[in-house]
Amino acid sequence: MAITLTALIFFLIGAALGVGGVWLAILGGSWYYILAALAFLVTSILLFQKRSSALLVYAILVIGTLGWAIWEIGFDWWQLAPRGGVIMLLGLWLLTPWIRGGLNEEEERSPSAWGPAIPLAVTVIAALAVAGYSITQDPQQIVGELSKEAITTTPDLGGNVPEADWHYYGRTPYGQRYSPLKQITPENVGTLQVAWQYQTGDVKLPDDIGETTYQVTPLKVRDTLYLCTPHNWAIALDAATGKENWKFDPNVGLNPDRQHQTCRGVSYYADSTVAAGQPCAERIYLPTSDARLIALDAANGQICPSFGDKGTLHLEKGMSYNPAGYYYSTSPPVIAAGKIIVGGAVNDNYSIHEQSGVIRAFDINTGALVWNWDSGNPDVTTPLPEGQTYTANSPNSWSVSSVDEKLGLLYVPLGNQTPDQLGAGRSANVEKFSSSIVALDLNSGQMRWVRQTVHHDLWDMDVPSQPSLLDINTATGAIPALVGPTKQGDIYVLDRRTGEPIIPVKEVPAPAGALEGDFSAPTQPISDLTFMPKPLTGKDMWGVSMFDQLACRIEFLRLRYEGRYTPPSLQGSLIYPGNFGVFNWGGVAVDPARQVMFGMPTYLAFTSRLVPRAEVPPPSAGTKGSEQGLNRNEGAPYAVIIGPFVSPLGVPCQAPPWGYVAGVDLRTGKIAWKHRNGTVRDSSPLPLPFKVGVPGIGGPIITAGGVAFLGAAVDDYFRAYDLTSGKQLWEARLPAGGQSTPMSFALDGKQYVVIVAGGHGSVGTTPGDYVIAYALPK
Repeated sequence: MAITLTALIFFLIGAALGVGGVWLAILGGSWYYILAALAFLVTSILLFQKRSSALLVYAILVIGTLGWAIWEIGFDWWQLAPRGGVIMLLGLWLLTPWIRGGLNEEEERSPSAWGPAIPLAVTVIAALAVAGYSITQDPQQIVGELSKEAITTTPDLGGNVPEADWHYYGRTPYGQRYSPLKQITPENVGTLQVAWQYQTGDVKLPDDIGETTYQVTPLKVRDTLYLCTPHNWAIALDAATGKENWKFDPNVGLNPDRQHQTCRGVSYYADSTVAAGQPCAERIYLPTSDARLIALDAANGQICPSFGDKGTLHLEKGMSYNPAGYYYSTSPPVIAAGKIIVGGAVNDNYSIHEQSGVIRAFDINTGALVWNWDSGNPDVTTPLPEGQTYTANSPNSWSVSSVDEKLGLLYVPLGNQTPDQLGAGRSANVEKFSSSIVALDLNSGQMRWVRQTVHHDLWDMDVPSQPSLLDINTATGAIPALVGPTKQGDIYVLDRRTGEPIIPVKEVPAPAGALEGDFSAPTQPISDLTFMPKPLTGKDMWGVSMFDQLACRIEFLRLRYEGRYTPPSLQGSLIYPGNFGVFNWGGVAVDPARQVMFGMPTYLAFTSRLVPRAEVPPPSAGTKGSEQGLNRNEGAPYAVIIGPFVSPLGVPCQAPPWGYVAGVDLRTGKIAWKHRNGTVRDSSPLPLPFKVGVPGIGGPIITAGGVAFLGAAVDDYFRAYDLTSGKQLWEARLPAGGQSTPMSFALDGKQYVVIVAGGHGSVGTTPGDYVIAYALPK
């Protein structure tokens, strides 16, 4: 009975592989699956006949598969496993007495005899030996070290922020995400423990949109932490204990048209013209998801009525198109030179009608408009007169800007006009400013330079990260630099005075063939410092078994794919890197003393398929905002279906690693080390902590003690790394996903590291409402 059942299973496997293998071969893919199907079918027939030659045929399959797999991908265990896992398990089953013994009847042999099974046993042992060896190898990693030497002992950290504090999203206006604190070191970081834990009470609700996320980086001023929550509550905590000092709820409500329900941070300001202790002498500015900016007294959370309209700016003012839920703030505004400077997020791919991406500077005390830079009308920055409107649907800035007050420049990362995948009819200004970094004069708003990172962007490759500013020593002296991470994996290292590259940028040919009436740029820029992945091929397809790997190979060849910047299509295009980004809003951290960078490159392929308007179904009841699935692009000739490139089982079709940590010498532009980061413990059916290298969203920080900290990965861990080598030094289990950027501060001689753990709706991590501080034991 066991042999008959086994023969039937082998027949079904052979049939499935045969159908899929023929389909793959017709598409131009590997013939291996046809040969494997034949081996399974022949083995099945011989098993039905109870002939021991079935074991010899299967031994040929095992050794053939092993040779093919090594030829395709070498000794990478995570890629060998899906190719050979099922075959190995079935080989072991054939060697059991229930099968092996039952095949010897016609030969009048003892059921325990091994003779006919020896070839299969040898090949299985060989395959197990290869698997054991490959587990010890990691052909994807880069092993090396960054120099420990401080290039300068007096680095420019930007802004007058005390060492023990964290006053801005990136600690200072420079956005370095660098703390000069040194108490925590590679030698003692392993002893970190929870100092306190606080729960905000703001949790994801049943009627919330999918991308309800907790992404905030708290600020620390003297003895108080300031933060916001996904529904835009502002909260002040005692920095030593985590005890709540005050809470303010702006009552933003729920709106299914918002694509994002999050808050990455608040902004802090101390008014030198108001005596300490007086109302609103220090303020917290809270951006909201219903397009308000609210000024609060940092001492008690009360609204400061002298700012704007009784304490509030209504950011929809001046918008010619203004449906609720289409425009909001997800990131903290910049405070510099007596101004508070605000961008805004818009809903991607809802409609051809969107609010303006205007950047506005308001008087920090009164809320009066000082200047506005509208990329649709970039030369006129004087305040918009009453009754006029900004250019609709111009490239926007949903992330965080950086400031160099000494140079008098604001550095703004810009996105795209929506729809992202349709470029016909874009204006000259849209073509100039989409997916770029723009330097604006702090006092006038006039543009000083622009550096575009993607030409005629059809892939939603907006610049997602706050630029990091530091001085870089070169052969000709120190240069004030800007480090700009991008979704496509390039790191732009520019002279922040002029926008000219410090690390070279060149133009390379790009795929052609956009839709009729549109075009694709013939070349695209690429920085010499890049984490751009190699183009995918059929051998890069993955799965948890040979079956879904085969399905991924078939789908890969059915999609249009010509490498990075393959235009969207009606056929369906593979976009790699996908719009999730190699880097996203979490950006990178830089050490201005050692002049090095720590980052978390992520690799996920996406698919993009255009849908003619006549084929777009009407919206269904209860539809909520999302950047994945069907994006309707109302008013455009095509909608677009966007999503990750995954197998029928929902795992990425491209082989891991999907996430790394990496260290870069910014003086040379060389990647010193790159290691897999994160496990599948929280994203697989079995909670096993296999270090595959998983994607993440969030950001890192660096401390002067030589330790980098990062949550972000899609497992619920917070980790510390040796900045020099990238070696993981410590990890702590979080009660929810840590898709945020941590921070570090000191109080009463003790250094703390704080991370918010609340999960991320789009990547499916555990939701929560935790703020957790870690410190060394007493």
